[in-house]
Amino acid sequence: MVKLEPMSEEEFGPWLATHARDYAKDKVVSGAWRAEDAPRLADEAYHKLLPQGLSTPDNFVYTAIDEAAGENVGNIWFAKMTYEGQTFAFVYDLLVLEEHRRKGYGEQIMRALEEKVREVGLDSIALHVFGHNHAAKALYEKIGYEITDLNMMKKL
Repeated sequence: MVKLEPMSEEEFGPWLATHARDYAKDKVVSGAWRAEDAPRLADEAYHKLLPQGLSTPDNFVYTAIDEAAGENVGNIWFAKMTYEGQTFAFVYDLLVLEEHRRKGYGEQIMRALEEKVREVGLDSIALHVFGHNHAAKALYEKIGYEITDLNMMKKL
């Protein structure tokens, strides 16, 4: 089983660098950003979203630990958000480390997240999935997430 532990300051810097790089790559693949602008735009986005790092109010960044093995298998970041009068948890990042993928950890992390979200007094979770990330979409649908909005684009 997976438990979520607050991310340490030592883990945060490397996590943020990796996440920003991956986010930039996803934005390029999705067609939203040009490759030459992506690293700068990703850095700007993260400085805006986490201006105080792990101390940024209403943001929760966790390391996912396999309790049996005592091993880090990934991480998850969510924020408490209010949009159009509704307050909910918004998942900014779920990452299962490469060597632990396809072993059920994504689902375990998301199930553990539900408990953390309840602990901060929320009763719903929203997230975004890039269109090219079919594995993530399948995982979220499997555990009960529904599409609430859908953007599409055609390259000419």
